[in-house]
Amino acid sequence: MTSGKTYRFVPYVPSRLPEAQMRERAKQFCAGMETRRSVRSFAREEVPLDVIDECIRAAGLAPSGANRQPWTFVVVTDPAVKRKVREAAEAEEKELYGNRLNDEWREALEPLGTNWEKPALEDAPALIVLFRHAFDFEGEKKRTNYYTQESVGIALGFLITALHQCGLATLTHTPSPMGFLGDILGRPENERAYVLLPVGYPAPDCSVPELKKKTLDEIRVRV
Repeated sequence: MTSGKTYRFVPYVPSRLPEAQMRERAKQFCAGMETRRSVRSFAREEVPLDVIDECIRAAGLAPSGANRQPWTFVVVTDPAVKRKVREAAEAEEKELYGNRLNDEWREALEPLGTNWEKPALEDAPALIVLFRHAFDFEGEKKRTNYYTQESVGIALGFLITALHQCGLATLTHTPSPMGFLGDILGRPENERAYVLLPVGYPAPDCSVPELKKKTLDEIRVRV
């Protein structure tokens, strides 16, 4: 059974670039993304919220299963709310580092020097909490969404890339469980927190691990 609704289809004629320009754009984009790093030390300096809004608008253009767009982006700048988020996240992280990590997981995290303390959640001028909708409502009727994990993951990639292109640093934080975010931010029952993203400028004394990424030959297979 179908709903009887169909989209109106319109011509799609994207601009086609000369190959030389394609190659140059690809190299420039890759070079820009090579400078992106996860930042855990943020300056307590305000950032333009209209820039964040435009980056969220870009993230909302991501493809999604059946075009359901199963996401909500909550921007948190209120210091009192950020403190609540930090306290709740640190409680979960303290339990994680103290009791939940197995030896293999602990060994993998050790080189990064992370622990249960998350000052970035308070220092960063803005937090973006991305919520995933497993289902929505049309009136009183419950409507299932499809491929929500994949869809929201793609939107997150768009968002991180857009923020980086605008000169803002981010950190993907996923405390587990994250139910406290829905409670603190008053989100409805159909929304589940997917990621907590501090956004801002790196602190003047910020440092990051010197990481080595896999080469193209290590990640690309041609068939």
